[in-house]
Amino acid sequence: MTFRSSRRQWLRYVSITVASAGLAGCVGDSIEQSDTTAEAPPPTVSKTQPETGQSGTIAEDSDTTQVHSDYETTEIKIESSGGRLRGTITAAIADTSDLRYLGLSETESLPEDRGMLFVFNSDNSRTFVMREMDFGIDIMYVDSEGMITSIHHADAPGPDEDGSNKRFSGEGQYVLEVNKNWTTEHDIEEGNVLLSEKIAEPTTQL
Repeated sequence: MTFRSSRRQWLRYVSITVASAGLAGCVGDSIEQSDTTAEAPPPTVSKTQPETGQSGTIAEDSDTTQVHSDYETTEIKIESSGGRLRGTITAAIADTSDLRYLGLSETESLPEDRGMLFVFNSDNSRTFVMREMDFGIDIMYVDSEGMITSIHHADAPGPDEDGSNKRFSGEGQYVLEVNKNWTTEHDIEEGNVLLSEKIAEPTTQL
């Protein structure tokens, strides 16, 4: 067993112990985990984790097919308010309590064209944390109509941190996580709109 594996197991044990006292990633109506990890057993719930997929577009590149290969995915286009395309992401869908709580916690790296879309029942205040994250991410809070309400640039936890103290709050029905600075590189900002068949669908809370 490597030192990294041992550290992960220890941090997981600590996270489970702490979870008994409160959520692991979303504050407000719940704490989501974004390892971004939701901050505790999800009430509604970056590696950023939150609380609460289906698509069929999977890139042909080997990295893309290997990451989250057992997840439902959806293609997301992000446009400016004027309709100009800013970027396209293939996102794994986290639309159950378990998937939202897990988030990207067990993902070692993310291809540049991949992300994770957290799906909830309705707009609400949410908080994601970086528990057990191996890399930094951008966290986009998105309302029920697909508009980005806020963007956070979240660093990965340091060597002696588990990331639970790195908390990022926002309002929305959806949260999209991508590699850190991806939004900056694509000139994505608050007010831009996400287009996806998943965002338009009604959801059932699990």
